[in-house]
Amino acid sequence: MKNIRNFCIIAHIDHGKSTLADRLLQTTGTISDRDMKAQALDDMDLERERGITIKSHAIQMNYSKDGQDYILNLIDTPGHVDFSYEVSRSIAACEGALLIVDASQGIEAQTISNLYLALEHDLEIIPILNKMDLPGAMPEEVSDQIIELIGCDISEIIQASGKTGLGVEEILSAVINRIPAPKGDENAPLQAMIFDSVFNSFRGIIAYYRIRNGVIKKGQKIRFMNSGRDYNADEIGILKMELSPRKEVRAGDVGYIISGIKQANEVKVGDTITGSDNPCEIAIKGFEDVKPMVFAGIYPVDTEDYEELRYSMEKLQLNDSSLIFEPESSQALGFGFRCGFLGMLHMEIIQERLEREFNMTVITTVPNVSYKSYMKKDPEKMMIVNNPSELPDPSGMDRIEEPYISAQVITKTEYVGSIMTLCIEKRGELKNQVYLTQDRVEISFEMPLAEIVFDFYDRLKSVSRGYASFDYHPIGYRESDLIKLDLMLNAEQVDALSALVHRSNAFDLGKRICIKLKELIPRQQFEIPIQAAIGAKIIARETIKALRKDVTAKCYGGDISRKRKLLEKQKEGKKRMRQVGRVEVPQEAFLAVLKLND
Repeated sequence: MKNIRNFCIIAHIDHGKSTLADRLLQTTGTISDRDMKAQALDDMDLERERGITIKSHAIQMNYSKDGQDYILNLIDTPGHVDFSYEVSRSIAACEGALLIVDASQGIEAQTISNLYLALEHDLEIIPILNKMDLPGAMPEEVSDQIIELIGCDISEIIQASGKTGLGVEEILSAVINRIPAPKGDENAPLQAMIFDSVFNSFRGIIAYYRIRNGVIKKGQKIRFMNSGRDYNADEIGILKMELSPRKEVRAGDVGYIISGIKQANEVKVGDTITGSDNPCEIAIKGFEDVKPMVFAGIYPVDTEDYEELRYSMEKLQLNDSSLIFEPESSQALGFGFRCGFLGMLHMEIIQERLEREFNMTVITTVPNVSYKSYMKKDPEKMMIVNNPSELPDPSGMDRIEEPYISAQVITKTEYVGSIMTLCIEKRGELKNQVYLTQDRVEISFEMPLAEIVFDFYDRLKSVSRGYASFDYHPIGYRESDLIKLDLMLNAEQVDALSALVHRSNAFDLGKRICIKLKELIPRQQFEIPIQAAIGAKIIARETIKALRKDVTAKCYGGDISRKRKLLEKQKEGKKRMRQVGRVEVPQEAFLAVLKLND
């Protein structure tokens, strides 16, 4: 056990976590040069295409130093703020962390927030300056930033390059010398914490765990403490590039278990595995439940696929425990699910994975956040409003509160003005401004979560030419002047397009949505009015003109009354059609409403 080291890699987006992990795997001989490819641990097509890590990936490496053989368990983590739950779970399974900072970019927002996560769990931090081979690297400046942030000595900072392989040996030595060996008692009752799981269509659910105490043996009867069910450990082993079976896995190790579980709800991330015959007294304190930030409805295109969609979502939830869903129905779209996501990228990824991995084509409604409403007759009683259509009657409502976040933006000084303008436009309140170096500044804001959900991130990147990094955390609810904006097509309300907006933005937003829908909805045989309304008051209107067939084409000459008769007949037909006609809203329309500022 004293020769085991468990560590993870944390950093901001694009600071080179996966590339450095590749070099570590190569140096330790875990992957042969023949099998080597960039981002070796990213096994999802989506990860490779986008060049981002979505899932944490655990892998075991063997390394010899000074005649001693060591086992190194590495977990590569995502950098994007939407996947921070993945990071927090990985951190809980480790004793140390490699904090990677890009030598040309310096410390960014996500570096700081991931570092705090690691420090909460008392991990040993090894700072690494990556991308030293770049011509724009600034080792002295960035080293000063790191020393200021974590208070280490300059000799502790390792200079490395994931591309050229510089400093990889030093990193491995530092992992062995600085990170403590896992503590645990092999003779104690079995106690292992599940930190991830995945569904395999041939073998059922594979759970990944880290053993704190005890030993798990093949064929042993085990118990999942959350559900209280017993299973047989059909296959156990450790995580190499492929699953590598073993007879037993001991305390301090990170491994996997296959026990023929088919039901997704029986395995919960953060659960404790113990032996049935000699169970441990208390479960390991798991992870706190995830708090979704953004809610959206996901509906099957064909209502018959509802059950299949549920099945797919359950399987996906195994692999991504930050996804939360519950059934709901909509007048326009039929039956579907109300899903909670950690952010817009997370939502996009889930949608993409449903399409790719499960062949499900889905419609996503306009995302929103959850609000709290209080009624006049009982001002203390809170109602959670997840969907604008659930909002109670405004006349009987006392107040409505919306979630606020504290946001940190780190950027270059020349972009401060335009970022402030953007944040104030989004109803943000400036709290603090700190100069990290001469040309880098950290700005802190408090702003409503609803404002950053749609296009904030994209616009932040465009006003700062990509030089701004952004991180946020929730700070509770505040009272706000919100009203419900409804959209009507042909005098029928479309509940999937309703939104809760601030009173000051309602007119402007209503107008813009109407114009956008006019572009996107195809013309029909009858005239379609598009209206935005607040309660019974119409605040904006656009009209899609009818497609009209030339009914008088076959009249040559003759009396004008012949033509008139045909036109009158057409007019009657159009009128009747309008009464019975239904307007189909294309999928693009739901998503385009989000990108109004483009």
